[in-house]
Amino acid sequence: MRRIWSRICKEAELWLRATSPGIIVLVGVILIRIIGGLQPLEWMFLDTMLHLRPKEQIEERVVIVGIDEEDIKYVGQYPIPDGKIAELLTKLLSLKPRAIGLDLFKNVPVNPGSKQLTQVLQENNNIIGIEKILPPGEIPAHKSLPPEQVGFVDLRNDGDIKFRRYLLFTSDPKNKQNDKYSLGLQLVIQYFSAEGTELETGINDEDAILIRGKELPRINNSNFGGYVNVDHGGLSILMNFRNTDKPFRILSLRDIVNGKVNPKWLRNRIVIVGNRNSSAGDVFYTSALPTPKLEGQIYGIDYHAHAVSEIISYVIDNRPMLNSWVDIWEYLWIIIWGFVAIALVRMSESVWLKLFSVCVAGIVLLGCGYTMLWLWGIWIPVAPNLLIFGVGLISFLFYQYDRFLRGQIEERLNTIKYTFNLIHNGPLQTLAYGLRHMRVQDVPLEELIEQFEKLDQEIRAIGDFLQLEALGEKEILRLGSGLILDLNRPLHYLLYEVYSSTLERKDFEYFKTLKVKIRNFDPIDDKKLTKNQKRGICLFLEEALCNIGKHAQGVKRIQASGEYIGNQYKLWVKDNGCGIKSKLENKGTKHCKILAKQLKGEFKRESLFPKGTICELSWIPMKQF
Repeated sequence: MRRIWSRICKEAELWLRATSPGIIVLVGVILIRIIGGLQPLEWMFLDTMLHLRPKEQIEERVVIVGIDEEDIKYVGQYPIPDGKIAELLTKLLSLKPRAIGLDLFKNVPVNPGSKQLTQVLQENNNIIGIEKILPPGEIPAHKSLPPEQVGFVDLRNDGDIKFRRYLLFTSDPKNKQNDKYSLGLQLVIQYFSAEGTELETGINDEDAILIRGKELPRINNSNFGGYVNVDHGGLSILMNFRNTDKPFRILSLRDIVNGKVNPKWLRNRIVIVGNRNSSAGDVFYTSALPTPKLEGQIYGIDYHAHAVSEIISYVIDNRPMLNSWVDIWEYLWIIIWGFVAIALVRMSESVWLKLFSVCVAGIVLLGCGYTMLWLWGIWIPVAPNLLIFGVGLISFLFYQYDRFLRGQIEERLNTIKYTFNLIHNGPLQTLAYGLRHMRVQDVPLEELIEQFEKLDQEIRAIGDFLQLEALGEKEILRLGSGLILDLNRPLHYLLYEVYSSTLERKDFEYFKTLKVKIRNFDPIDDKKLTKNQKRGICLFLEEALCNIGKHAQGVKRIQASGEYIGNQYKLWVKDNGCGIKSKLENKGTKHCKILAKQLKGEFKRESLFPKGTICELSWIPMKQF
């Protein structure tokens, strides 16, 4: 159970380490979204997904009578005179539409025919005129129209100069006690009034409009979908454009005047009359629609037609109007997908597998956003999580590169440490032996020469071995005795060989006084140990044995053992020599402490009573994984 618990704790530690950068990215993206930094990106995805929806059928209940360039040539005057507009309206009224929206400013008479137009407007209560009420450039309606037959045509664009919202009603800027209705809403009122249906106050949302028991989803606060601090200034809806090249039947002025239309096209319909020519300048920008003529532009009359169609289709056909989740659900969605991104990065070490996983997750996320928008009209966050995926993947690549560089540096440091151990436990011992006997002159000259020839061979052998290391032979270990070990072998076998090979060395004089040699190394599961860790453990044993041969004066007994004590594995070397004489910490001791830290274990070296020394390295085998 302890090993299982240790494994769980280690995995939790790795997850915490892996999630920290991801959480920082997630929090950063959320903060950027809160201050509105992601609005343009979210608007772009909204437009793109609306544009990519399946093609829809033509809206038969809304008809556009667009005054185009050919109509201007036909009339021979621009603006179109009031008399011609009166004639057009009279022809339309004879075809019995439910409502007519006159999307032309008529505050200034355009003769000839001003009296005829005034008479037509006064005698027919299903004609809706227009006005502009928001600054700058307010324009009043035709003076003969009562307030209930006037709708404003003010539209608000977003920060990218594109139009996605439609204002249904707002307070009169000149008299806050009065409400003003838009052209689109006035036409909808006229359409349903003909059936005896009146608009009501919403049930779930008292500020919403209720038609036939259906509340119109509205932009209900300043943070709606991808909008942050949006100024809706009244009751606004999000435009769910009808996605097709020809969403409405478009007729011309000359067709109506000359009677070249099918009466069925107009009977019981909503007809909107307005300019569809570049001279009027009545164009708006959107990326949510296929626009075959002018890229990104839509005529104002068409924009109002889309708004009217959206409301009527929602009430009658259950075609969704656009809505969004409340803030808490949006940010919960972002957080969930953020942790999906973190899990994908943690899942594998393969860069290509991570890239593939992130791409698949991105496609799934886009699919969710597209499906929610298409089928239910719900605008859910997509851009923030795609940004998290992108930033997370880039951060991971930088992390991998940084880890690679750190690995290179660590590998070089390990090579330096390893080279020091090789020299320390090999050539330096031979050199120390020769110098010591040279000073006291207690051995023949020939023996000294042999020692220095051995030193020359050991140095050359180390050079050859380091060349193998540079070529990538990382799974071998060279001892000071010259023995080369295969690090793929079980650790306890390697410890036996280190022990035997080191004690057979002739250049350690205190090995000659040994009478008792005891060794025992219990098997240990070393599958999770890295090659560098196995190398370090073997070098620890060699260093401890060499220190006895160099410094343990009077030693007669040595014991080396590796065994489990509780859940720890203890590897120790004990002797009965003279004990530790110096308190200075040499490089060998420093390297042993570094190794213990890497293994998350402990190292100790101390004198024994009444004499002797113990050198011990202990660690929990499962703890470092």
